[in-house]
Amino acid sequence: LLVPPRSGHPLLLHLRPNPPHPSPLPPMATPIIAGLSIAAAATALRYAVNFARSSPGLASAARSAAGSGAPRVPRAFAGGFEAEMSRKEALNVLGLREGAKREEIRDAHRKMMRINHPDNGGSTYLATKVNEAKDFLMSGKRGSRIL
Repeated sequence: LLVPPRSGHPLLLHLRPNPPHPSPLPPMATPIIAGLSIAAAATALRYAVNFARSSPGLASAARSAAGSGAPRVPRAFAGGFEAEMSRKEALNVLGLREGAKREEIRDAHRKMMRINHPDNGGSTYLATKVNEAKDFLMSGKRGSRIL
């Protein structure tokens, strides 16, 4: 803003800064708007993820495009445990293949018990099944019927 000086030569002009323009928003409006924008973006993302999970074609396309993610569970493991422990189920519980040696059975049992032991937050039921599978494979006959 150019204005004539109060004193001195009348043709000399002094430069004064422009007065600040008043903001059209109240002082707290900017953080509130930013917070609402973040909340809206998070909500939209949540709905997009839920939609992708509920759409079978879209979910499988996303999994195949990602190439990794949650491991796929074979159909052989679906449906829970059998009423009587079988050799096939015992091998599946310990993650072994047919023809596993005693040492492999013992190592697999230790590994599964480290993961599933109730003292480490594991399930008592799963720990029982792991023990039953080891007993079945080590003795060659069915362990005691538990649960």
